[in-house]
Amino acid sequence: MKMIISLLFVSIVQTCISNTPPINSSEPVWIPISKEQGMKKAYFASGCFWCVEAIYESVKGVSETYSGYAGGLTKNPNYRQIGTGRTGHAEAVEVIYDPKIVSFETLVLVFFGSHDPTTANRQGPDYGSQYRSIAFYTSDQEREIIQDYIQILEEGRYFSKEIVTEIKPLEKFYYAEEYHQDYEKNNPNNPYVKQVSIPRLLKFKKQYPELLKEEY
Repeated sequence: MKMIISLLFVSIVQTCISNTPPINSSEPVWIPISKEQGMKKAYFASGCFWCVEAIYESVKGVSETYSGYAGGLTKNPNYRQIGTGRTGHAEAVEVIYDPKIVSFETLVLVFFGSHDPTTANRQGPDYGSQYRSIAFYTSDQEREIIQDYIQILEEGRYFSKEIVTEIKPLEKFYYAEEYHQDYEKNNPNNPYVKQVSIPRLLKFKKQYPELLKEEY
């Protein structure tokens, strides 16, 4: 199984911040309408959700991804609250996938192969607990798959530093505001998207061409 050895380092000032004002917590929460049949869901946090969403959408067997918040205690958080780093939540994604085409094991490979799991509370130019690395599980089987994969990485010394990825049960996934969904696709000229998100996606595509959808 191919692993990423080289890591993603970004030394620019742009950060994962939208100029669009977030909704207030008193406003209705956006929830997608899904008509997918026979699909499963997986949840990961590995930095700015604009980047992570785009990466998973490029993978064969993934039908849709949604940006959101998970891993904390604050109920119904919004983007402004998340940005303080005090909600306990991380920017996360919900991955809707067809288990007949792509396995959870492969989604875990994509997770560790598309970010640096050794940087605590940081990913690229983004700092704060909301950008920490978390692999969520919804069953004991998923937890074991994540743990086994980390063991493989550690025993193979694929990273020069200790892996700090959290392994957490998914207690609640809160969907982010609608304007965050498909953000990279809908905002190709955003400076952060151009300088961070797109290069991160291109790096992943170059490393794992066999996992990509035909249109990619």
